[in-house]
Amino acid sequence: MVRSMTVRRLDLGYLIRPASETGGPQPRVEPVLAYLVRHDQGLILFDTGIGSADPETEAHYRPRRRDLRDALKAAGVALDAIALVANCHLHFDHCGGNPLLGGRPVLVQDIELAQARRGGYTVDELIDFPSAAYEELAGKAEVWPGVWLVPTPGHTPGHQPLVLRQPDGSVVLAGQAHDFASHFASDQMAREAALHGVEPPLPTYRPWLERLADFDPRRVLFAHDCSVWEPSHTPFQGG
Repeated sequence: MVRSMTVRRLDLGYLIRPASETGGPQPRVEPVLAYLVRHDQGLILFDTGIGSADPETEAHYRPRRRDLRDALKAAGVALDAIALVANCHLHFDHCGGNPLLGGRPVLVQDIELAQARRGGYTVDELIDFPSAAYEELAGKAEVWPGVWLVPTPGHTPGHQPLVLRQPDGSVVLAGQAHDFASHFASDQMAREAALHGVEPPLPTYRPWLERLADFDPRRVLFAHDCSVWEPSHTPFQGG
């Protein structure tokens, strides 16, 4: 039984998503967040920040980076202390610090790595860098006691959140399974209405929500949103 797991969010900068990708008339500034997990067996890093890209991509997203080493230092952790790395997916804003962690196991879905290696998907130098040590998964897997990676295809074919199973419910590091906590909440409510037998029409929701529901999530955190989702029945602690 795992005694405890704690999560610390790391601010690794931001990017500016152009209006052509926001669905609205204006661009949007989005944080780039990673997560440091303290587990009985060691430290896990979920996502590693923004990598250097080609001039066209740099101009398109105008990223501002915070060095991974500085973010870890602020958390009281040295780069060498990281035991395990997982990426929700392999776009350049999620795996940018991976080359700094050569030799550490990097957990990724096999279809995600295959897609990245076909070219035209991400920054190639961030994938097959010296001492890259991938551990490829083919579906849901418990990688350490209480630590699960769960496929959530959509944003990319091999997208995967990290789930930390706790006795009082789970913490889900959702990556970019949803862009925003509000989008996740909308899907959750659509699923709930369907389970309650509400007659159509109802909004559709991502079918892999059933996989996450099995873990009884109590907190869900995201890669590009500082908001945190909690179930509506969680008691509110306010002033």
